[in-house]
Amino acid sequence: MLLANTLCALHTIRTSSDQVAMTSTSFLANKSLFKNVCAALAFVLCAFGTATAQKQEPDDTVERIESNLVQLNIGVADRKGYAVTNLSRGDFVVYEDGVRQTIQSFEPASSPFSLVLLLDMSGSTLNFRQTLKQSAARFVDALAPDDRVAVISFWTQIKKGKREERVQTLTAFTTDRRKIGDGIASADGTGETNLYKALRVAIAQLSREDKRRKAIVVMTDGKDTGLEKLDRGASANAQTAEEARASVKPDDNQTLRGVLDAADRQGVTIYPLALPSGDIARIAQPLPQQVAIYTSARVRLQTLANRTGGRLHEINRLEDMGRLYAEVAADLRTLYTIAYQPPGTRPRDGSWRAINIEVSRADLIAHTRPGYYAR
Repeated sequence: MLLANTLCALHTIRTSSDQVAMTSTSFLANKSLFKNVCAALAFVLCAFGTATAQKQEPDDTVERIESNLVQLNIGVADRKGYAVTNLSRGDFVVYEDGVRQTIQSFEPASSPFSLVLLLDMSGSTLNFRQTLKQSAARFVDALAPDDRVAVISFWTQIKKGKREERVQTLTAFTTDRRKIGDGIASADGTGETNLYKALRVAIAQLSREDKRRKAIVVMTDGKDTGLEKLDRGASANAQTAEEARASVKPDDNQTLRGVLDAADRQGVTIYPLALPSGDIARIAQPLPQQVAIYTSARVRLQTLANRTGGRLHEINRLEDMGRLYAEVAADLRTLYTIAYQPPGTRPRDGSWRAINIEVSRADLIAHTRPGYYAR
């Protein structure tokens, strides 16, 4: 509105100058007004540019939708482990805390996903950065044509002793494979790891993808710098590996809980691909504190997968990276999505709600997240 008014004022000056004889006094008056208007216009344009720049920065604020709708991504396999993708709505029964629920919506395994591809660009991935990017590009090629993909890189930059967390959206949600590939190729960074900040940003962006099926695929060693400091402090007095493991409680963590709760509210499934740099077995004689840090990081990755209905893939050799990415892509194409509305009489009191899925055929096994906290 301010910009429009300013432009109108400029137009008025120009019209007046055409119609009025420019005496010395009127010229000075118009000149003074013109300077004021130009200053106002410069202020507006500067403010507009600043606002635009701020919108480009990643935002980890999840858009809360006031609904108790619970969304589940469900995989179904036969006794031999082969995926079954030809089931219909009537083949599923959903229970919450043992009470049968009414299915509100059903999407077959062929329905498209909105997916965030998270790339760890911390210093621990420098030695195999090219392999990582090639594998990520092949993963995208294996997705369905209508799947919308966003590419986000993350790392923590150290400048003059100050830590600056970087979470950069390289490609916004799109089905354009060329743009996605360009985003992957442009990923760069070094420094420390800010995994859980990146997960919050990814979930916030997924919250704007309406009611589409949602997933996050993240390749990382899992050693978030902030949580690493907590684990080191908790295990400071440990003298042995056993004491170190006992001193930390990886799942009892507010940062992890916040990510899981946000994922629960949208039905986001998380697939972590654990890099070999996060494997404690690769350290010949680890200190007790290292055992605590590495063990906790891997446990949290497992928790992210288990709680959201995903699967943790451990990369033991770099040459396995592409194959494991392909397995995730194949897994996504076998998932059904079901949503149900729990009874409104149940308060959201933070208690655990257990979810169980039954399939009409006795020879099939359904897999989804085990439940959620009603927060």
